Amino acid sequence: MSTTPRRVAVIGGGIAGLATAALLADEGDEVTVFEAREQLGGRAGSWEQDGFRFDTGPSWYLMPEVFDHFFRLLGTSAAQELDLVRLDPAYRVFTEGDADALEVRSGVEEAAALFERVELGAGDRLRDYLDSARDAYDLAVTRFLYDGYASTRGLRDPALLRRLPRLAPLLTRPLHKHIESRFADPRLRQVLGYPAVFLGGSPFAVPSLYHLMSHLDLGDAVAYPRGGFTTIIEAIARLARERGVTIETGVEVVAITTADAVATGVRVRDAAGTIRDVPADTVVAAGDLHRTETTLLPPDLQTYPEAWWAKRTPSPGALLLLLGVRGELPQLAHHTLLFTQDWRDNFDAIFGEHPRTPDPASLYICRPSATDPDVAPDGHENLFVLVPVPADPTPGRGGVDGDGDAAIETAADRVIAQIAQWCGIPDLAERIVVRRTISPGDFAADLGTWRGNSLGLSHILTQSAVFRPRNASRRVDGLYYAGADVLPGIGLPMCLISAELVVKRLRGDDSAGPLDEPQPALAES
Repeated sequence: MSTTPRRVAVIGGGIAGLATAALLADEGDEVTVFEAREQLGGRAGSWEQDGFRFDTGPSWYLMPEVFDHFFRLLGTSAAQELDLVRLDPAYRVFTEGDADALEVRSGVEEAAALFERVELGAGDRLRDYLDSARDAYDLAVTRFLYDGYASTRGLRDPALLRRLPRLAPLLTRPLHKHIESRFADPRLRQVLGYPAVFLGGSPFAVPSLYHLMSHLDLGDAVAYPRGGFTTIIEAIARLARERGVTIETGVEVVAITTADAVATGVRVRDAAGTIRDVPADTVVAAGDLHRTETTLLPPDLQTYPEAWWAKRTPSPGALLLLLGVRGELPQLAHHTLLFTQDWRDNFDAIFGEHPRTPDPASLYICRPSATDPDVAPDGHENLFVLVPVPADPTPGRGGVDGDGDAAIETAADRVIAQIAQWCGIPDLAERIVVRRTISPGDFAADLGTWRGNSLGLSHILTQSAVFRPRNASRRVDGLYYAGADVLPGIGLPMCLISAELVVKRLRGDDSAGPLDEPQPALAES
């Protein structure tokens, strides 16, 4: 606990900002969160129309132990705060040109049985693969994810150094080669390679250490918080307020104020255009790192100036479709993936020298109404469709009921037609009663994300772990960072860890593991 309460200004009311605020207030600090939009959640937003409620961002509940740990730090539990439902199947996979979908169930034996049915001998190879994935995941959690690299203490741990001979190949070999050396069937390769997208990358670019992702969906389980992912945001915001955090929405931070390279607070502008300075001893920037560095600080105080960003790789952009559909859609599971046959070309379209929206596209569909009746009116279904596209806001912005820019709406029409054909729903377009599109242009304009990216900095090797931006400014004392662009990385669990890393940094804790939970820990209900 802080002996003298700090005045802390947190920039951004997404999950990282709210989590940081809650943890620091629990330390005894006086915390104010400033969110430019009227709605909290950032990328993990929500939108409602005509009885439908859509999550506008994350939809896979993975790494449950990270959520459990975060809530226990605040004296509660995920079981108390969320109504979690395990999904079975975990997801369904349609492949271009193949009429038979794969039903993917979590659990080593269930997944191994599927792999064996598809490819003789693949079941045992998957067991070995998932053993390695679990080992890599445990290594990441105990040695990397909770390390803020404020020192080299964690990297010098003898237990880690002994692992280097096994670890080095996983860092230097791309994921796709790791997979292709073990499995021949293209569909199985895609099931194991697609999680790279959740890391903002391509299986042809991210290191094979990230085969650990398969431990999460195949070895462990996939869950859904009933009420949607906005319930996670609501729970953390409530816990923050209970600890005295002030949350101001509709208030944009326009500058980080400094004196002699020390943070003194933030300058904010409210919806009426009134500008005021808010003093603070500590500033935590939990929004887009590019905007923080290049817009809120003068050039001489930027740790990550434009020249630095010119050499970095963003995650893909996203074309999102929020669709309210009349009638039932049993063809789709809660999670459904569509994979193109030309896997490499699909990723070249997104990350290559001549970026374009893939057509056809490998894409993801979430049908939360399969699990949660409250997200759609009776007799209707709720679909969230995510198409990875280049991180480029220039094609324009989306809109409601087809009123977005022409390039965006035309691409959305193609996606709807693709889903209809591949999944056997020929009348899908005619049954849509609510439609909204969201594009990289919207991510850039509404969330301030660099180049309109949808997730944060990609997890290629040179942007992972020790190579990822740290959580403290090198130029401004008292300025810290949280969120998807900094350690440890992309995703809701990572953002929760990034909040914890700010607390560790302020405590002077340079250990590689998570904070100790209050004892005795609250029993799961």
